[in-house]
Amino acid sequence: MDSVVEAPALAVLADPTRARMVQLIRDAEGGRAMVSRLAEQLGLRQPTVSHHMAALHAEGLVVREPEGRRVWYSINPDEADRVTALLGAPALATEEPDWDRVVEDLAARYQGVFNRETVARYLTDSRTLLAARGTAPLLASRTAAFTATRLDDLHRTEEGPAGTPSVLFVCVQNAGRSQLAAGILRQLAGDQVIVRTAGSAPAAEVRTAIVTALDEIGVTLGGEFPKPLTDEAVKAADVVVTMGCGDACPVYPGRRYLDWDLADPVGKPLSMIREIRDDIDSRVRTLLADLIGRPVT
Repeated sequence: MDSVVEAPALAVLADPTRARMVQLIRDAEGGRAMVSRLAEQLGLRQPTVSHHMAALHAEGLVVREPEGRRVWYSINPDEADRVTALLGAPALATEEPDWDRVVEDLAARYQGVFNRETVARYLTDSRTLLAARGTAPLLASRTAAFTATRLDDLHRTEEGPAGTPSVLFVCVQNAGRSQLAAGILRQLAGDQVIVRTAGSAPAAEVRTAIVTALDEIGVTLGGEFPKPLTDEAVKAADVVVTMGCGDACPVYPGRRYLDWDLADPVGKPLSMIREIRDDIDSRVRTLLADLIGRPVT
């Protein structure tokens, strides 16, 4: 499939009741549910649930499966990717993460830089930020990575200017344009530039089509995932590049701010995403040349 999450789906699932209904259907036994069961789980009247289901069905997110007098609803297989992109991957049955161990390991990593209390405070805050949109895939490992990034940025800010320039790419969902730019810059710059990304309203996952478009040119995102915008990231950056996120990014003196007017890849076919990717590639090469003081071919 050549498209990413379409804009109408963002509006339909922005309603928390509908988002919860989709999650319940997806996680139900057999991956399907009836209106009566959903009404019971949500504490709503059946007509109310039916109204929401009609909107989800009209958008094509769910399919109806009549079975005698009963009607089952399941996630449309063709829309599984965009449901996952919006709501995150299904939660796996697992034990509660060992948060104490995560704290201890990070405290050991930052021994002599930050005390355990600071590490624990940032971990708790990072966990809250990542879980704010509901289901958060790989919460423990992503929280640990996000916490480490924030602590690195905090340390960089406290230590003062460093020799290695830092670039922060910011878009709305941190699942498209900013990830394209960051992936390309990491590939071209290696360890010559510190690269960060963030979103003013981050999605659950980087869009599948973005990963595909980068893979086509030999760029991997590795373990990158959408992250919320934090003060630490902005303060630690030498250059902040915004892409359609309006005034969400705080402004601090001493930073260079660029606003790249780029088309949003949401709802675009892969052919158009390639054009956006190549536009970003040209801009990134110009920026890198400016940062390292020599042309980038």
